[in-house]
Amino acid sequence: MPYDNDPSDFPPNSSAAALSEVQLTAVSGVLGAYPVAEELGRRFQQAGFRLALVGGSVRDALLGRLGNDLDFTTDARPEQILALLKPWADAIWDVGIAFGTVGARKKARPTADPEHGELFDFQIEITTYRSEAYDRDSRKPEVSYGDTIEEDLVRRDFTVNAMAVALPEVAFIDPHHGLQDLAAKVLRTPGTPEASFSDDPLRMLRAARFAAQLDFGVAPEVVTAMTGMAERIDIVSAERIQAELNKLLLSEHPRKGLLLLVDTGLAARVLPELPALQLERDEHHRHKDVYDHSLTVLEQAIALEDQGPDLTLRLAALLHDIGKPRTRRFEDGGGVSFHHHELVGAKMTKKRLRDLKYSNELIADVSRLVELHLRFHGYGSGEWTDSAVRRYVRDAGPLLSRLHKLTRSDCTTRNKKKAAALSRSYDGLEQRIAELQEQEELDAIRPDLNGHQIMAILGVKGRDVGAAYDFLLELRLEHGPLGPEAAEAALREWWAGRE
Repeated sequence: MPYDNDPSDFPPNSSAAALSEVQLTAVSGVLGAYPVAEELGRRFQQAGFRLALVGGSVRDALLGRLGNDLDFTTDARPEQILALLKPWADAIWDVGIAFGTVGARKKARPTADPEHGELFDFQIEITTYRSEAYDRDSRKPEVSYGDTIEEDLVRRDFTVNAMAVALPEVAFIDPHHGLQDLAAKVLRTPGTPEASFSDDPLRMLRAARFAAQLDFGVAPEVVTAMTGMAERIDIVSAERIQAELNKLLLSEHPRKGLLLLVDTGLAARVLPELPALQLERDEHHRHKDVYDHSLTVLEQAIALEDQGPDLTLRLAALLHDIGKPRTRRFEDGGGVSFHHHELVGAKMTKKRLRDLKYSNELIADVSRLVELHLRFHGYGSGEWTDSAVRRYVRDAGPLLSRLHKLTRSDCTTRNKKKAAALSRSYDGLEQRIAELQEQEELDAIRPDLNGHQIMAILGVKGRDVGAAYDFLLELRLEHGPLGPEAAEAALREWWAGRE
């Protein structure tokens, strides 16, 4: 499987002595450069409590990618955590206190030398030892507190997230051999995957997300459990599912996570339009593999990003062809058509993203890109009229830059001549846009006369003003700037013709 490694690459509890010696030394060095962690550990120790850096923070420290977000676990109860943090932190939030979590912000230098280094905002979350599980029919986890860190670690999602470093003494705690699995780049669960996913079904999506984020393999028994328990994801709220999908899509290797979701049946329950792209093919009807094409378009769009990961672009790239299954028609001669799949796909995109509780703005932007992704191909062979260019820019609006990237990414042909021709053609379109933007300020296309001027010229109000405005806008798109006098003459002639 593309998202997996050979099982022999990561036998259970395989030796990681070399990594252990080097990486654990590195962890000590990393934490030494984060005095805020040691300071917090001493504060809890002096109050009679235990504190440990835990989970993803330890994993990231071992991987050399620890940032300013630090996760801790403690035997102190939430109200005791609050009492310890209030005199120390710069800000505190307790929105997660019902689940045993208290958040804080601390401004400090990530160095032991107070004379050097700028101040950073450390985002800190401290959670009481706990165990949580879903009732069979509940979307909300039930939380109970534990008394030992071992109880806390066994409830973690994966062994690579079930490691801890006790503070302030910097003692490594790894009861489930997460270090070995980190060395082997594999995701396993501390207990059986069936028990883990039954406790919290969202962990199945987290497996796909971590595979994509970390470029890790997934142990065979974990894949088997995900496949057999896929329906359990139905009890998880749309908001939590959306959050995991976002992290997966914004990762460095989203294809890996998406393949895992599709092959285990999870995608059929959370993003069914994706596996639906696996259209049946036969020897008589030839068409591109829409599923693989969509994943390739996603990867090509990512390669064109110039300002960091773009969720809107990535969603549009992944979903741009979801209208094809509903519009597929077999043609005489062995061809296959998907007429108007961009319009159907835009409607499907709106519904799916709405069901996943995305914002109205993101839904509108992604569905608009899906709707427009074929517009370029309707303009012929690179001979662009000014009117066509103006309408293309007007219809794309603020999404123009993303539409450029999506359209270029949508070319996955292996025919080098065809690909080169398409690229040259789109180069021509972008050149024409640049020229017209310089001449006409295309980013803000408006009629030559505004609403007040229209009312003064025609002596009208209400809908008539709107109709006149639309007429002048079409005139502007078709012929470019006319100037006030020519626009007024054309308006009067148009109005006289209506009467």
